[in-house]
Amino acid sequence: MFAPDNLVVYPAQGVGRIERIDHKDIGGVACEFYIVRIRANSITLMVPVHNAINVGLRSLITRKEAARILDALRSDRERTVFTGQNWNRRFREYSERLKSPDLAVVADVLRELLLIGRTKELSFGERRLLEQAMSLVGGELAEVLGLSQDELREELLALYAAPQAVAEAQCKSA
Repeated sequence: MFAPDNLVVYPAQGVGRIERIDHKDIGGVACEFYIVRIRANSITLMVPVHNAINVGLRSLITRKEAARILDALRSDRERTVFTGQNWNRRFREYSERLKSPDLAVVADVLRELLLIGRTKELSFGERRLLEQAMSLVGGELAEVLGLSQDELREELLALYAAPQAVAEAQCKSA
């Protein structure tokens, strides 16, 4: 299904490159593993070839899908997010959604955290989830669309900046 040098996405880790396919005997059973090096942090993963789809290993999204997700992030900035539920429950829900192999689901978590950050200061846990979501979404979109991940991050943070923060930044530059 995948070959060495293919770019792939592993849920909750991001974009990686298949370095090779290893063959190992485990308990007398011959097994094949994709050796995947994650680009964001150089972690190396061993993913069983026979189970790769079940664990969510997938090809990068298409350019069309990437453009659709980025357009949605750029345009859906005025939606309100219900934050009345217990933070622990929301944290668990977001953590589970970040493990999704569907980038649109991860992008929704990113959008919701950016929207929450407009109205209140994010807690340490929320900021950690925001960074993880930004890395996952930004890494794949940048790779597929040929953009700079840092510029994409700055654009999204600016788009979702609280109105007061935007006004203060404009006053400082004047």
